[in-house]
Amino acid sequence: MVQSSVSGRVLIVLGALSAFGPLATDLYLPALPELADDLGATDSAAQLTVTACLVGLALGQLVVGPVSDRFGRRRPLIIGVGAFAVMSALCALAPGMGALTGLRLLQGFAGGAGVVIARAVVRDLFGTAAVARVLSLLLLVSGTAPVLAPVIGAQLLHLTSWRGLFAVLTLVGCLLLTAATFTIRESLPAADRIPGGPAGSLRQITLVLRDGYSLCFILVVACTGGLLFAYIAMSPFVFQDGYGMSAQAYSAVFATNAVGMVLAGRLNVLLLRRIGTVRSLRVGLTTALAGATALTVVTALDLPLVLVLVLLFLTVPPLGMIFPNATALALDAHASRAGAASGLTGVAQFGVGGTIAPVVAWLAGTGTVTMAATMMGSVVLAFALSRVASRHPAAGPPALPGPAQATSARQAPTRPAGMDATPPSAGVTG
Repeated sequence: MVQSSVSGRVLIVLGALSAFGPLATDLYLPALPELADDLGATDSAAQLTVTACLVGLALGQLVVGPVSDRFGRRRPLIIGVGAFAVMSALCALAPGMGALTGLRLLQGFAGGAGVVIARAVVRDLFGTAAVARVLSLLLLVSGTAPVLAPVIGAQLLHLTSWRGLFAVLTLVGCLLLTAATFTIRESLPAADRIPGGPAGSLRQITLVLRDGYSLCFILVVACTGGLLFAYIAMSPFVFQDGYGMSAQAYSAVFATNAVGMVLAGRLNVLLLRRIGTVRSLRVGLTTALAGATALTVVTALDLPLVLVLVLLFLTVPPLGMIFPNATALALDAHASRAGAASGLTGVAQFGVGGTIAPVVAWLAGTGTVTMAATMMGSVVLAFALSRVASRHPAAGPPALPGPAQATSARQAPTRPAGMDATPPSAGVTG
């Protein structure tokens, strides 16, 4: 079901739902050192609570995405957002690091419903060429989360402990549950849903993975997710412990890079009209690669902090161009199984990408050079994969026999003529 007009309120709510990742991780980043001290744990153990949430986000998307292909988008969304609020409340009451880590896993799993279904709804409502533009517009909404979350978290630490930050997440979950209940309508008609239970879900995931073109871009998302989460997980220790920044100063650095991501998303909307999705992705990857390489050299030579901050700004904000474009290209041939494709993209970003940072930190620590080198290695792989994809035919996977074959025939939904050439902002109503 593709629409030429979508309420602006719907886009705002979808953007907020897609912000579950940064909301669940970034709000309490300034509190990680305090959390470790309060619970008598190491920095690595505190960092593991971030990783647990990211793994939960990945698993939640992998499960909920195909489920939404079968049962529709709305019901799994409401259940997931409600569960996120409950898990956030339980995190605030966690008695120790082990319990908190487990609850963070469940919190992330529940939040994954909002992230994966937001992308699937976009693929339901818009034609292929418009998806990247809509995802970039959603970034203007979801991008405010990493801007505001660490700043608000740092300020709230003056009034409360890290437990109070999870109480704030509980409130956010309740507000989003209310907004989703009254705003998001079902976008996947019953006739387009995929039957078959768990076996059918596995079949759809297999179909997506057999599409080499989509798989390359899913892996691009995974690698650049590694860049992002190396920055998220290591930067509190790099800047607060290594450079002696206060929680407030660190939150300002974090917010500056998040603003850069939002601006890059807006620039991406403009570039898509001129040079298309693939070339816009290449611009983002090239910029991030140059920034990460220079950052690694500067940190290895122990040059001044100001250079580190400038080069970090050249490395992180281009993700505002990379993620929307790579995601749109990964979903390109999978309109009828957008939930499964979106789920795999989420697993790539939050699961694979989120695992890179703690593994590297465990092997090499959380120093400045380690952070920079991890970011550079991640974007090098992403750039290489994008070049491989450019030589791969942009075609969907072969249809499987039976019900899946009939469904595959509906991959390219009917849409009004010229839909793909129209920027999504032109089709948004207030």
